[in-house]
Amino acid sequence: MDASELVEALVAGNRRALARSITHVEADSAIGREVLRQVYPRTGRAQTVGITGSAGAGKSTLVGALAREQRKRGRTVGIVAVDPSSPFSHGAILGDRIRMQDLTGDPGVFLRSMASRGNLGGLSETATGAIDLMDAAGFDVVLVETVGAGQDEVEVATAAQTTVLVANPGGGDEIQSMKAGLMEVAQIMVVNKADLAGADTAVAQLRALLAIANLQSWTPPILKAVARANEGIEEIVDAIDLHQAHVRSAEHADAERQRHVRGQIIDLARAALHREALEAAERSGSLQALVDSVAARERDPRSAALELLDGLRRSWASSNDFDA
Repeated sequence: MDASELVEALVAGNRRALARSITHVEADSAIGREVLRQVYPRTGRAQTVGITGSAGAGKSTLVGALAREQRKRGRTVGIVAVDPSSPFSHGAILGDRIRMQDLTGDPGVFLRSMASRGNLGGLSETATGAIDLMDAAGFDVVLVETVGAGQDEVEVATAAQTTVLVANPGGGDEIQSMKAGLMEVAQIMVVNKADLAGADTAVAQLRALLAIANLQSWTPPILKAVARANEGIEEIVDAIDLHQAHVRSAEHADAERQRHVRGQIIDLARAALHREALEAAERSGSLQALVDSVAARERDPRSAALELLDGLRRSWASSNDFDA
């Protein structure tokens, strides 16, 4: 299938076309880029919800519980589960797919695991493309689970309209560290495993951090849940619905859309620039020469990095002059 055929089949609800389109997007193929270009005008209808937080917070279990509750409400659900990359194959370690395998037989659920490929922002570069494809394919809700790398997982805020931060009881130092990153992007906060000792303390700590946060027009609710027992899940979905209504209201819709799109463009441009810069440096051999120099203690890493950037700027400038 070419891009136009894939788009038509995807929009018509063909799961195979959706899966194939995501594969093209992950490979950054010409077909994948064209599919994204064609489907984007058909996006914007789905609820997009990011689930983030540190490793061990129970994000996968919570995502599964949220998906089941959404299905009870008659909504179709797409799930993008970003797993850590294998250091050997660089593919995804599909733990999330294993934990959510009971959902795979539901025709109203589509689950796709994606490798983080070393991305420290919690999402793979192509996850936003997969979200758009699921949106265009007609899913009512798209849930996005990040890797679980901690406070650096702020990219989810540009990929999803609603970000749910999942914390654990007893994670005092961990919760305190969140204020620099995740606390500023979360619209809903959930203390999972709330049947364990320390849940009330975790809620109090989050409430204290909210008191000093720079909040805008939305105050994040702090909810308790026991995802493995399906406790507190209805309240979380209700809170997601309230926030979705908030961001789609006439008063906030334009500003939210601008914020969301601006973040996406900057994140994708940063990722593309990073990739192109490394590829150019590898081709020219300049990176290896600098690596050898720093490894021999002949220069420091910072000055080597600046020299690498200067060389790339000169290369790109001369290329642009030549093209002109």
